[in-house]
Amino acid sequence: MSRLLDRIDSPSDLRSLSTSELETLASELREEIVRVVSRTGGHLAPSLGVVELTLALLRVFELPRDRIVWDVGHQSYVHKILTGRREEFETLRQYGGIAGFPRREESPYDAFNTGHSSTSISAALGMACGSDLTGDHGRAIAVIGDGSLTAGLAFEGLNQAGHLKKDLIVVVNDNRMSIAKNVGALSQYLTRLRTAPTYHRLESEVWEIMGRIPAVGARARELTSRVLEGIRGVFTPGMLFEEMGFKYFGPIDGHNVELLVDAFERLAHIEGPLLVHVITQKGRGYGPAEEDASRFHGLGSFDKATGTSKSKPTAISYTEAFGRSLATLADDDERIVAITAAMPGGTGLTTFAKNHPDRFFDVGIAEQHAVTFAAGLAASGMKPVVAIYSTFLQRAYDQIIHDVCLQNLPVRFMIDRGGLVGDDGPTHHGVFDLTFLRAVPNLVVMAPKDENELTRMVRTAIIRQDGPTAVRYPRGAGLGVRMDFNPDPIPIGEGERLRSGTDVSLIAIGSMVQVAVAAAEILARDGVEASVVNARFVKPLDRTLILEEAESTRRVVTLEENVVVGGFGSGVMELLQSEGLDDVRVRVLGLPDQFVTHGPRNQLLADCCLTVEDVVEHAKGLVAASGERAALQRRLPGVE
Repeated sequence: MSRLLDRIDSPSDLRSLSTSELETLASELREEIVRVVSRTGGHLAPSLGVVELTLALLRVFELPRDRIVWDVGHQSYVHKILTGRREEFETLRQYGGIAGFPRREESPYDAFNTGHSSTSISAALGMACGSDLTGDHGRAIAVIGDGSLTAGLAFEGLNQAGHLKKDLIVVVNDNRMSIAKNVGALSQYLTRLRTAPTYHRLESEVWEIMGRIPAVGARARELTSRVLEGIRGVFTPGMLFEEMGFKYFGPIDGHNVELLVDAFERLAHIEGPLLVHVITQKGRGYGPAEEDASRFHGLGSFDKATGTSKSKPTAISYTEAFGRSLATLADDDERIVAITAAMPGGTGLTTFAKNHPDRFFDVGIAEQHAVTFAAGLAASGMKPVVAIYSTFLQRAYDQIIHDVCLQNLPVRFMIDRGGLVGDDGPTHHGVFDLTFLRAVPNLVVMAPKDENELTRMVRTAIIRQDGPTAVRYPRGAGLGVRMDFNPDPIPIGEGERLRSGTDVSLIAIGSMVQVAVAAAEILARDGVEASVVNARFVKPLDRTLILEEAESTRRVVTLEENVVVGGFGSGVMELLQSEGLDDVRVRVLGLPDQFVTHGPRNQLLADCCLTVEDVVEHAKGLVAASGERAALQRRLPGVE
């Protein structure tokens, strides 16, 4: 039997469907999403929670003239399927396939690239203003989750939108609440009443009549306004938004497609900024995701029948190594405080939160606040540890500089997901941190070669360092080395020589150290003796060790899983130049000056020429070029 879904190639195809057909389509969409994501991995629960909401939006509004901005974008799978990418959905997050987030270059229906939270309102407001200026009359709609409203950027957008009075619809997808039947019935009635054209016409007429009353018109209007505000305060949970200049509608059952379609059809004709409060359930329609929406928010491939992960546990992950190390230290030091921006599990702080709840703070999706909050704790004599993904730390750069480092406060930044993260793509790759952190005075920046060295760096940051410190480590499993959760700290700025050689020096940081070691072994078999240095520190560099290597081999290859612009390799070159070693030949290997697509990490490293084979080729080329020049100089004195 053919699916209704197979007949939907664009949003316009939804307009001929009955309510019962839309409900059938919703079920088919959920089945399709579970089927594909169980194979590819992805953000399952968010997309399952907005099936009916997406159907209603795409049915009512005229995409792509009207534009929907999906905040974060991890809930956009239904949107992708229904906007001409149904057959491509099989390639979700696969190398060369469609992205897991909206991408303007992927489809005209994707109005704005997203991946980080809380950007939708500002972007949609810009589109609304643009529509007025160009006269295209398109409507702008921002769909934002309740969690994303914790970020200041969302409220900055709301504040400006309420002031400008543009035609903007903000849909708040509230998926942390359930609707009791009595509340649902009342909210449906109030929503229908407030969206009805007759209601708004009556409101306008009453306001006009009250103003005409001789002598008391102004006072009558003021009294009417106060009465209305009092009534709204009792019956409407959206007074905050009303005060900001929005007309509030809801809450609406986000899984009642008939009600949603009716509400949006009415709202489409109301002018000014509108806020629609929709209640949904993350993971809706798939039992395991309903029971554990957090685990199914974003995950790898899994067994569709049971919901169990298909990935096999290997070595301890870097995240777990950090979390266990910090929890152990906190048992003996009551000044250690842990902070996360809405990701306690993702950053490894679950055990800490359980063991030390009074010293654990989840500030929500508010990275800027997290950093300044930590600065305040540090100024009070505490030892704050901010655990955060690299890509999200970018949002708090001013706070790192102004509130932490300028005051030289001992805030410890534990930066997870440093480097390429794979299938989530360019919005989530943590490839700029070494560059933007290296530029900040007073900040010590470290990166471990393996999971055990990470535990040493955690102890170094907390025990040895009395100023701001950043430890950057990759996503996923470690190398499987022996673990010591009570190791000695590392002296600040001290690297280590892992292998000695006379022909070329491979100086690596973080995840690239193991690549350098493997490359040196291959080079040795080919007659090239390469030394290997684990730099450990991006700032301060181990000047003595690096200069010894450069003076010994006169050929240096630097390796980093970070953009080459201004990164670790740039630091090494600056050091050599400052010491007058301009004649040392240097190759800086890292990520190119471009945004890297999504796909398996190994494939992306190959695309960026950061494999073991690439390092071998570069090292051989450097040795050969230097040898040829030396031979030429011996034959012809004076040749440069």
